Amino acid sequence: MTFPDVRRAIVCAAVFFSTFLFAPRMSAQATPEVKRTVLLRHDTPTPGFEAVLVRVEIPVGGREGRHTHPGLLLIHVEEGTLSLDSEGQPTTDYKAGDSVVVEAGKVHEGINKGSTPIKVIATFIIPKGATLTAPAK
Repeated sequence: MTFPDVRRAIVCAAVFFSTFLFAPRMSAQATPEVKRTVLLRHDTPTPGFEAVLVRVEIPVGGREGRHTHPGLLLIHVEEGTLSLDSEGQPTTDYKAGDSVVVEAGKVHEGINKGSTPIKVIATFIIPKGATLTAPAK
């Protein structure tokens, strides 16, 4: 193998490995991350259930990914416009001051199609200890 061939092989390998190493980071940047903060957990008067209060922030261009919840979800939009794509219903936009209910087990996704971040307060009524969110199947 001549020097130019070795050099070309090294350059090709470097390009391949740098693409491989940085591809996950680049794709993560392509979809802004949704932030969820649990504010309160409290047992309900109904045995075996709890209420969980969560602040959800969806940056511009962000989306939650299609998912479900094991119990009732109550959403109140504080800032921005939430586009809610919910199973069996047309995609609906909810602006600041609007509230919506998502039934247990319904596949849905919150999307920020606007130009400002979305901030919502979500209340979950779920079986005690259940996972709040599960990816849609």
